[in-house]
Amino acid sequence: MAQLPIIVSAGGINAAGRSAFHSDLMRMVYPSLSATEQSAVIDELRALTSRPDASAEDLLNDSLIREIHPDWYNPSALNARRRRDDMWADTDRNSPVRSAGMLPTGFHPDALYKSRAHPRALQMTVFAASDMMAASGLDWNELRQRIAPDQVAVYAGNSIGQLDHQGFGGMLQAALFGKRVSSKQLPLGYPQMPADFVNAYVLGTLGSTGAVQGACASFLYNLANACHAIKTGQARIAVVGGADAPIVPEVVEGFRAMGALADEAGLRAIDGLTPEQTVDWRRASRPFGHNCGFTIAEGAQFMLLMDDELVAETGARVLGSVPGLFVNADGPKRSISAPGAGNYLTMAKAAGLARTLFGETDMRRLFVHAHGTSTPQNRVTESHVLSQVAQAMGAHWPVTAIKAFIGHSQGTAGGDQMANALGSFATGWLPGIQTTAALADDVHRDGLDFVMQDRQMEMPPGCFLNAKGFGGNNATALLAGPDVTKAMLGKRHDMTAWARRNEAVTEQTEAYRLRSANAEFNVQYHFGEDVIDGNDIAISDQELRVPGWDRGVDLNVPHPFPDLKL
Repeated sequence: MAQLPIIVSAGGINAAGRSAFHSDLMRMVYPSLSATEQSAVIDELRALTSRPDASAEDLLNDSLIREIHPDWYNPSALNARRRRDDMWADTDRNSPVRSAGMLPTGFHPDALYKSRAHPRALQMTVFAASDMMAASGLDWNELRQRIAPDQVAVYAGNSIGQLDHQGFGGMLQAALFGKRVSSKQLPLGYPQMPADFVNAYVLGTLGSTGAVQGACASFLYNLANACHAIKTGQARIAVVGGADAPIVPEVVEGFRAMGALADEAGLRAIDGLTPEQTVDWRRASRPFGHNCGFTIAEGAQFMLLMDDELVAETGARVLGSVPGLFVNADGPKRSISAPGAGNYLTMAKAAGLARTLFGETDMRRLFVHAHGTSTPQNRVTESHVLSQVAQAMGAHWPVTAIKAFIGHSQGTAGGDQMANALGSFATGWLPGIQTTAALADDVHRDGLDFVMQDRQMEMPPGCFLNAKGFGGNNATALLAGPDVTKAMLGKRHDMTAWARRNEAVTEQTEAYRLRSANAEFNVQYHFGEDVIDGNDIAISDQELRVPGWDRGVDLNVPHPFPDLKL
């Protein structure tokens, strides 16, 4: 019997703030909130950025997409070293790309633990994974005694590795600047390092692990692995995550050279600005509108999933579930970076599963988190995919695109969408695509309801998360909301018993919410603690025992092909 992968906690950070208690969503819909709710958003940003005296205006201006802040680099004075007659010369130059989705200014994840020269994406990993675990309301040391060491999986990574100075970027630049490569820059630069850090230093896990790279669809690719592991019983607990920190001049220049990013000339052209007028960098990302490229961003998102049996046993929170996730390639294409046919398959199959699970009527009540990159090509191709599938299913789906607020965090983008969808389930808010003044003429609209202003909605049964990535990487996830998930859980388990156990979990979650609102984060980084080597492992002919785990690894492995027994 397949187990249902249930989402029991989320933690992370992006340009809008933390996702653990949906602060990022509330920042996005800030103009639509009551005065009391707005005050809570400001208090959260003050605590997060360690700026207790900052004005509301400053905190709002220092979050979401904005002009690149000198804490990252100065786009007006890029220090470029160029070869001239066998000599290196420093030259200052302006970058035509001046906006990014940066974490709220003042938030420094490296200050929350002994970061030991970690690349920024790994600093964000430690924070996000710790925030996820603390927000769950579950004690990890108690939880892991319910499972064997090989029954937990961690799938996390990023799309292009750590390219800042502490990772691959510094390694490749060292010789150019007459410096030595450090012993950490190569190993810490690998794209799977977020999973490795969670295994070694945050949770101390020994189960299945890895990082699947699929460009912008990477988070959903890793989510697919986690869901498969839970459905098949390979894992009872799965951690899924992504952490990307691409706001460095070299990466920005690479995407700019491809013509992928919104730059000053492009924004001036579509807005018809005179040389004396200034560009509105806040509105650089305009999904499905008149646009000229995406806006690069950073962020980290981590999700904790369990099988339905363990959720019932522990009283874990039920934020939603992932009944299905589909991945397909584009097939033949002229340009490796151009979109193709694969997204039609992923979206149509997800819609078909939604119809099977929820029925015709409720399938039509779902909403869509579009990939919505803000490129002219994406607005046409993705809207056509969504429109064709919606029409085929007789639906008229609301469509939102949160890259309007936070930009494109590369491989972590699907995690941003997932965290935001969980926030919508919890609060009823669906953020409008407010940076887009009007839909572009070439956007396909039949069967779609583009959400242009913040909207309060009745609880839908679920939603779609859509991703279209460079190279032909496509994924669409079907999320079921908490109400539907609890109804499904009740088909197998005693929900009265679950509710009784859930009381203690909820109490712990609320306690952490109050502490973390005052920046008392429970950041976990256990470097050099409880190290296990081969001498600590006890092996018999029946099981393998690992220190710190009550249950052993069963060595009576079932025959995978019973009809092929010799």
